[in-house]
Amino acid sequence: MKTYTMELAGRTLRVDIDRVAKQANGAAFIQYADTTVLSTATASDKPREGIDFFPLSVEFEEKQYSCGKIPGGFNKREGKASENSVLTARVIDRPMRPLFPKDYRNDVTLNNLVLSVDPKARPEIVAMLGTAIATSISDIPFDGPCSMTQMGMINGEFIVNPSQEEWAKGDLKLTVASTREKVIMIEAGANEITEDKMIEAIYKAHDVNLEIIKFIDEIVAEVGKPKHSYTSCAIPEEMFDKIKEIVPPQEMENAVFTDEKQVREENIKGITEKLEEAFADNEEWLEVLGEAIYQYQKKTVRKMILKDHKRPDGRKIDEIRPLSAEVDLVPRVHGSAMFTRGQTQICDIVTLAPLSEAQRIDGLDENVVEKRYMHHYNFPSYSVGETKPSRGPGRREIGHGALAERALIPVLPSVEEFPYAIRAVSETFESNGSTSMASTCASCMSLMAAGVPIKKMVAGISCGLVTGDTDDDYLVLTDIQGLEDFFGDMDFKVTGTKDGITAIQMDIKIHGLTRPIVEEAIRRTREARFFIMDTCMSKAISEPRPEVNEYAPKIIQITIDPDKIGDVVGQRGKTINEIIDRTGVKMDISDEGNVSICGTDKAKMEDAKKMVEIITTDYEKGQILEGKVVSIKDFGAFIEFAPGKEGMVHISKIAHERINHVEDVLTLGDKVKVKCLGEDKMGRISFSIKDAE
Repeated sequence: MKTYTMELAGRTLRVDIDRVAKQANGAAFIQYADTTVLSTATASDKPREGIDFFPLSVEFEEKQYSCGKIPGGFNKREGKASENSVLTARVIDRPMRPLFPKDYRNDVTLNNLVLSVDPKARPEIVAMLGTAIATSISDIPFDGPCSMTQMGMINGEFIVNPSQEEWAKGDLKLTVASTREKVIMIEAGANEITEDKMIEAIYKAHDVNLEIIKFIDEIVAEVGKPKHSYTSCAIPEEMFDKIKEIVPPQEMENAVFTDEKQVREENIKGITEKLEEAFADNEEWLEVLGEAIYQYQKKTVRKMILKDHKRPDGRKIDEIRPLSAEVDLVPRVHGSAMFTRGQTQICDIVTLAPLSEAQRIDGLDENVVEKRYMHHYNFPSYSVGETKPSRGPGRREIGHGALAERALIPVLPSVEEFPYAIRAVSETFESNGSTSMASTCASCMSLMAAGVPIKKMVAGISCGLVTGDTDDDYLVLTDIQGLEDFFGDMDFKVTGTKDGITAIQMDIKIHGLTRPIVEEAIRRTREARFFIMDTCMSKAISEPRPEVNEYAPKIIQITIDPDKIGDVVGQRGKTINEIIDRTGVKMDISDEGNVSICGTDKAKMEDAKKMVEIITTDYEKGQILEGKVVSIKDFGAFIEFAPGKEGMVHISKIAHERINHVEDVLTLGDKVKVKCLGEDKMGRISFSIKDAE
């Protein structure tokens, strides 16, 4: 066993090699503070047959024992991966994938098992580093190492690899991955961080990554295995030459040079049929014809963009596709909006509910977390003209939804300002490039249409990239469509207000970006965001509506003495359930004494509010109340003036004249006005009916 350590942001990073999991191609038992993760890298011996992609699988396994919990539910086992697990696996996948050989088809699995969690060291960053180390020391072909660093910010000060608490309450949640020379992945959520501040944070994280890479290099130098040979799946050069004879470059340019996705696909279908006929006797070439045509398209599009400055749909390099927006297209829902950019179209629908509908997340944090704002994204097959059954959200859908959610969180009103749980659902009607950014725009408008008082408008856009042979030979493209995403080198998504960035997600297919490319992409997305807000979104809806619509639940919020919460709830919830049954409202009470009353009938909501106020008020002599006769005795009657709250009227206090029987004047269920006389000798509230007139 070999052990390696380094000091990283005030904590010790320890890596044990050959301690566990020795049958994996590479394994790192990694500990940062007391957070412990086992990261492994394994690969199959042979390539998977019949595929034209690299079959990489990345897993992040959250185990509840790691933070001293037993899973909830009947099964008491961890179930399907949580959204956090999926999102973490995606963040690890994105910088790792470009560093494997492009013609590698062996199955590779990168697994991260979280064994213990120290709140001072987030398990996500430990898994990211463990994956890079395990793969680098393995015999799997890999052009690493790479490293990842997280950056937080509190009161304008950057924090390297923040703790769980610092990550949660800071103004920045930034993850940056780097190779030795360049930044290779960026993921960020931010509270309107300026572009300059964001670039500063990115390159501070990059500097930390370079120190970690030196540490990984030392490990690889001592225990790294020689990389194994593999069967290349590259297309034979002579096949490319033959294809170009049959389909000259100009013919391929004509086929792909259109802004209509369906037309382009039909053109490529014709070329494919021509080549299938030409290669009918060459079974080996027919097997890889699809990949060959893909690569031919890719080379054609890249040459057109980089050398000729021609985009497939004829746009200028910084031109955004035609935009349109509308609100209220769906009746009766609480808020709806549709945003269209070229052949990308998203309809977003907002639903408002009481805070009790917030999502509870039992993750690896010390506490159960509640998500008050939820953004979900759906991508049906018809949106790209395909047919396949819906099997629920996959990793892509979860990732896109999380990105749009992160984009809007900084502008949401506080719970005190707007005591609602909020769900936004983005339905993809049509897709041809960056639906997540269209989802951000649509959900922003939908929230405003629903009457959610968001602080500012948020828009998002994606930039692409085509690179040449040198670092300074590149072209950044504003608003990439699907073809430019497939054949380009970068998908750089940025969301924000006019005052700063709220989210970033950067994916690339090359070995990193230079600083000038990063700076230009961020500048381009800023200009595009402003253009989208000014020329499209603000014309559909310029500010949040002053009230929620008629179909949305209304909420009244009052504050009571926290010591009185038990009185409102009652024994085993009897009192609060009685209020709910009588009025038909929904009620939530926080530990701080904030009471939310939710319903659609304002009169019933006011009744519930009055009941809560009565229950939590200390009564004095002279107060006039209204109640119901709930019990009749020989000596008087008991009057319920609020659920769980009763007082007694002595027979002598019922009428001005003398009565012999309470039943002569009162009947069960009668509603009467009473005057409070204070407490009797038994500590009960004493009432008078005759003095209340």
